[in-house]
Amino acid sequence: MEISNHLKKSLAEVLTLYYPLAGRIRFDNHFVDCNDEGVPYLEAQVTNCRVRDVLENPIPGELNKLVPFQLGDGIADDEIALGVQLNMFECGGFAIGLSTTHKLADGLSMLMFSRTWAATARGDSDQVEMERPEFVSAKLFPPKDLNHFSTRDAIAKPVIDKNKVTKRFVFGASNIEDLRAKYTSLSEKDVIMKPPISRVETLSAFIWRRFVEAIKDDDHNKLHRVIHAVNLRPLIDPPLPRHTFGNIFRLAMTAPFLSGGNDEDEDEDDEESCYGMVRRVREEINKIDKDYVKRLQEGDEKLTSVNPLAHSFTRGEVETSNFTSLCRFPLYDNDFGWGRPTWVGIPPLPLNNLTVFLDTKEAGGIEAYVTLEEEVMTKFESDPFLQRRVCTGRFDTAVSSLAHQPARLNQVAKFHSQNRSSVIKKPIQIKPSKLESRL
Repeated sequence: MEISNHLKKSLAEVLTLYYPLAGRIRFDNHFVDCNDEGVPYLEAQVTNCRVRDVLENPIPGELNKLVPFQLGDGIADDEIALGVQLNMFECGGFAIGLSTTHKLADGLSMLMFSRTWAATARGDSDQVEMERPEFVSAKLFPPKDLNHFSTRDAIAKPVIDKNKVTKRFVFGASNIEDLRAKYTSLSEKDVIMKPPISRVETLSAFIWRRFVEAIKDDDHNKLHRVIHAVNLRPLIDPPLPRHTFGNIFRLAMTAPFLSGGNDEDEDEDDEESCYGMVRRVREEINKIDKDYVKRLQEGDEKLTSVNPLAHSFTRGEVETSNFTSLCRFPLYDNDFGWGRPTWVGIPPLPLNNLTVFLDTKEAGGIEAYVTLEEEVMTKFESDPFLQRRVCTGRFDTAVSSLAHQPARLNQVAKFHSQNRSSVIKKPIQIKPSKLESRL
């Protein structure tokens, strides 16, 4: 009870800073009603496993039971921007689950929210003051005339495959460096890339090659494209601080690739070779620079490119692989007063052929959450080149979904925080303090 009261009190305080999260999204009218209705706060009792069991082999799909809403479900229907769930385990450990909507904010925005909430909970007023959220996206990217642009089709309703599955693969620092060295040596046949190939570029190329191999039997010469999410904050002049709130990112699309290979940069004798993809993705991401951002601010370049992208998703013209990264973001800075988290993970996102990268707690490693159709995932995870690169140690070092007995959360009972004897039907509302003139 003490833990819950501490979290609720600090949550109410931080919502005075992140006041849009306590409002309601009016999507048809494209705005947030900052009406201080509050956020749903749930408590849950996990009775069939320990925290340690979850850490041994987290299953992304099971994590949905530790958050108040599944993405693309209740939050969107109720126009709620944020939900919180405190999960208490019988062993004494606990997990904090957050659900949010991408209509309002990107991943970095929500990580900065949780970081500020944690600083508030432990009484670090200096950090809270230094990282007060800035709501400037409407000023930087003024609203456009959307009469001829369907935001519902292009943004709110990605192509969702009910037969998809998400699995978590962990790559240790040494394996990533080995792959990076391999791709760097291939680059020397052309021009040495500067800056050097990043960890995310390395694993994007590797995972994409393994995905292509998994579906090659179906269509040897299928066209592919690769999409990466790019954070625009450091590219705006002057650069924005990371606590700037909103969807401040852009998609870089690289296309087409042929699944049959035939890339002059490839080593046909090397099954892991895919430097051609690394180079071309780097070229497309580099096009999103300060000049590009200025064009976005001054014209409708974003709108004219998003609709064709959404339509081609729907028509299935090419095989699209999506990559997004939360690496180097403050995943493990959330100290609510009990120390930093042992592990940070994410439930499945409602998009097929998606890979999300997160840093491991151990320096240099990366967790990859890969979402594919079930049949494709069966081939993907049995790929010998993937298996030899994925870590198989215990959680203390690194772990993957290929090792250990899965932890099933079959008994997670959600309760109203004021009456733990009954199952909650309607989430309790936490009212933030009124800001008055500060708004």
